Amino acid sequence: MTVIAVIGSQWGDEGKGKVVDFLAEQADYVARFNGGNNAGHTVINEFGTFKIHLVPSGIFAQNTTGLIGGGVVIDPAVLIEEIEMLNKAGVNVDGRLWVSPRSHIIMPYHKILDGLYEEAKGKGATGTTRRGIGPVFADKVSYNGIRWTDFASDMFEQRLEVQLTLKNKIIVALGGEALKFASVRDEYRSYYARIKPYLKELFSLVQDGLKTDKTFLLEQAMGTFLDTDWGTYPFVTASTTIPSAASAGLGIPPKYIQNVIGVTKAYTTRVGGGPLPTEIHDYESEVYKKFGEVAATTGRVRRVGWLDLEIVKTAAELSGMTEICLTKLDVLSGLKEIQVCTGYKLNGETIRYADVDAYGLDKVECVYETFPGWSEDISKAKSFEELPVNAQKYVKMIEEAAGVPVKWIGVGPARDETIRR
Repeated sequence: MTVIAVIGSQWGDEGKGKVVDFLAEQADYVARFNGGNNAGHTVINEFGTFKIHLVPSGIFAQNTTGLIGGGVVIDPAVLIEEIEMLNKAGVNVDGRLWVSPRSHIIMPYHKILDGLYEEAKGKGATGTTRRGIGPVFADKVSYNGIRWTDFASDMFEQRLEVQLTLKNKIIVALGGEALKFASVRDEYRSYYARIKPYLKELFSLVQDGLKTDKTFLLEQAMGTFLDTDWGTYPFVTASTTIPSAASAGLGIPPKYIQNVIGVTKAYTTRVGGGPLPTEIHDYESEVYKKFGEVAATTGRVRRVGWLDLEIVKTAAELSGMTEICLTKLDVLSGLKEIQVCTGYKLNGETIRYADVDAYGLDKVECVYETFPGWSEDISKAKSFEELPVNAQKYVKMIEEAAGVPVKWIGVGPARDETIRR
């Protein structure tokens, strides 16, 4: 049995979708264990280009079975849309995609409240995706959630009636329009009928797989520093993002997770509010234009910055990373010089990421080291030795600083544009 967790070592958008798609051929199961459709993974392969939010990115490997654990919150309309999209593209998921009935469901009031809360916060808004993620997780831990298991009896209608009584009062108080019971009930009954063939208790399946030498590829949503506890709170997501979340979210004991692959972008990006110590504010600069990206989930332009080694090192220590997959190294091609943050100072003293909160992190002074760039196009490189010398030095610098070997290097967006070391 082999259990491999693929995590992002920064603030998400590191390229985990490509990495999972790349590794899935060797896996019996590919699984999501946390988050919801606030995470978006882009996959480019022989089937086309896909932006996936709930179905595991490894589903394209026809020998694998996809699992969506109970730790994932589900917008049923999004899940149905993804299933139809994949089936239409020739990636048949029927009979090889299973959803835990323990998973909580994003209801219409969650999305409405997400938006109303952000507007009410004004300048204090945290920059959520407004997908209802925070409110649904809040309901989960306050005993107000609705799960797929509720549809198997009359509990769904009972719980929905109670929740609408509560939520409509808040919605109206914040200036929104109350939801109608019959309309929501009928809509979600229809969703349940569509998703019911994919619902399956995963516990025995997972435990049997662990006992019979199956390979599990665990796909984290978001990134390490969006973790509720270890991220830049309150500018974080609503779920745990580090590998240990697979225990609660999928039922895999921590002792079985042998390999943790930290997907690390060759520079740094972030969507929404919160600190980004290495952020580049010169929007007209060559570097900003090269690093500029659009988020797969929200369509928002990502904030960009130089590589932050303190963040990567902290992620390696926190999650027990055993190897690194470095992505988007090709984006750096053409830069004469590359800045890298090697540490932080605050009030003249050297500090670590964990020494400050989100507001303190916004005040740190980055200690930079300058590395020579390269002009060559590296997208066709098939081996480490084919990379320019300065690109090789950049890779070695990262693994030395993190204390973790760089085993894969992304030199382009497609699956095969990856160097194995």
